[in-house]
Amino acid sequence: MQALLAVSRGIDRVNAFIGKSVVWLILLAVLVSAANAVSRKLFDLSSNAWLELQWYLFGAAFMGAAAYTLQQNEHIRIDVFYGSRSRRTQHWIDLLGHIFFLLPFVVLMAWLLWPYTIQAFVSGQVSSNAGGLIIWPARAILLIGFIMLSFQALAEIVKKIAVMRGLMEDPHPFVSAQEQALKEVEDLAAEVQAKAAAANTAAAAADAAEGKK
Repeated sequence: MQALLAVSRGIDRVNAFIGKSVVWLILLAVLVSAANAVSRKLFDLSSNAWLELQWYLFGAAFMGAAAYTLQQNEHIRIDVFYGSRSRRTQHWIDLLGHIFFLLPFVVLMAWLLWPYTIQAFVSGQVSSNAGGLIIWPARAILLIGFIMLSFQALAEIVKKIAVMRGLMEDPHPFVSAQEQALKEVEDLAAEVQAKAAAANTAAAAADAAEGKK
């Protein structure tokens, strides 16, 4: 089990590095969009290639961060049933969901995308839009993203089993919506009290300085 945990940590590190790095693609997409808009307005120059490049960049950011998002347990979920169960039951829900739903889906998608990507690469398929880009990089982005998700799903299964067996701490202890709201209220109250204390201290210092005069 320790060997599997070591492999899962390696997967975590790789996907975390990629997931944190692709955020810069969003900035690049914004810059491409701005440059395209300026050239179109000022010089009446534009191209579908620029538009498709934005889509490619956004798709790469989305798929590149998907595995890291899974690692951080930040994918959207419906907590109406899940949130009312015990933590042990939640672990079983997560484990069975990863094994029977997530892992088969992402592996199937990677399997289907492989020949789809190779076919576009070999044929040199180009977008049907006038002046558009070649197609295979977009399909490769999808393929790589689902491969990363497949490995991350395996890592999550290993970690979930380790947590259930008491071999590691739960990296994502569940916090209900009510508990999260209460924590936010407590944090806000603490912040208000800190600001009030700072204001009182400043007022006392000002009064002391005035008294010395």
